[in-house]
Amino acid sequence: MPVHIRILGHDEAAVLDNVADDVFDHAIHPRWCAEFFADPRHHLAVALDGDLVVGMASGVHYVHPDKAPELWINEVAVAARHHNLGIGRQLVATLVAHGESIGCDEAWVLTSPHNESAKRMYRAAGAIPHEELSVMFTYRMHPRRGDG
Repeated sequence: MPVHIRILGHDEAAVLDNVADDVFDHAIHPRWCAEFFADPRHHLAVALDGDLVVGMASGVHYVHPDKAPELWINEVAVAARHHNLGIGRQLVATLVAHGESIGCDEAWVLTSPHNESAKRMYRAAGAIPHEELSVMFTYRMHPRRGDG
């Protein structure tokens, strides 16, 4: 059966009840999953092998007082046994097309300068690289919201 790529609707959180082990970093948390799907600015493209989620690309569209809506691609992952089949590229292309359909003028994603496979995949999905090196800063909030 071929892998099917699509954007999940706000009422389709149950699709994430059957996910390959290496698609998300952690187990799906019911509270955060509900919050994600309740927010119309959150978007999730999935790759389905039958009813098993074998890949995903998540994004958030946002507005700023001086800019048209943009889509920030937060994360892309494909189960190891489905690597090198073009699924990541298709997930990103689907998410970008969805962003365009809701009025985003631009989509963007960050990756490590050393992640050659991700850079190849983003280029294959039509991205134009900006080779400027960025530095990420992280603020840790304690205790983590939603733990427990």
